[in-house]
Amino acid sequence: MAGALQGKKGLVVGVANDKSIAWGCARALRDAGAELALTWFNDKARPHVEPLAQQLQAPITLPLDVEQAGQMEAVFAAIAQRWGQLDFVLHSIAFAPKSDLHGRVVDSSREGFARAMDISCHSFARMAHLAEPLMPQGGSLMTMSYVGAEEVIPGYGLMGPVKAALEASTRYLAAELGPKGIRVNAISPGPLATRAASGIPDFDTLLQEAVQRAPLRRLVDIDEIGALCTFLAGDGAKAITGSTLYVDAGYHILG
Repeated sequence: MAGALQGKKGLVVGVANDKSIAWGCARALRDAGAELALTWFNDKARPHVEPLAQQLQAPITLPLDVEQAGQMEAVFAAIAQRWGQLDFVLHSIAFAPKSDLHGRVVDSSREGFARAMDISCHSFARMAHLAEPLMPQGGSLMTMSYVGAEEVIPGYGLMGPVKAALEASTRYLAAELGPKGIRVNAISPGPLATRAASGIPDFDTLLQEAVQRAPLRRLVDIDEIGALCTFLAGDGAKAITGSTLYVDAGYHILG
């Protein structure tokens, strides 16, 4: 897909290290010719993300903790000042407090549920709101989901309802922003070993079961997710919006 995104500019949120899904996507987007803005979560994450941003020659790198007032607005202000436009956004962040994630949904705390929903779901709507004026000619908004949004995955707990809300939000945002040519889609990768996923109880067992269950009898990797992300960011996907697209070796069809 070399050159497919030449001249396009995009924001990638969620790179944590060189094993993260967002990194695989960022690398693929850059290889396709896009110019990128990257964010890091906090000072602890910065030393891991900055070298990756340098590899991609990202001209805009800023902190972004979606719970910190003003940080998201500052990122979009920097993009507006430097580029004046935006062609795509990749939202690849999710969080739930460990005490709620590791327990039953029925026992989840009000505060934990609300925090998981704010970080993992509503932050995408906020990004869409800020991206809209920077996409006068249309654009692509993408977020990361998981099959636990539509079926019960043991150990996925609270994140299941949260990802279901994210997928529903994707459809509503697609309907609302479609008249402006802005497409909104969710990508649903199969399970793979990332730092974020390691917080899910019995995750190693989930990975083994995925290999046995998926029709292709294997896991996916971050480069394959990046290839789908690159397609959705490009002109070849101009008629695709409001969808959840799976890149999971067929894992989702065997509910």
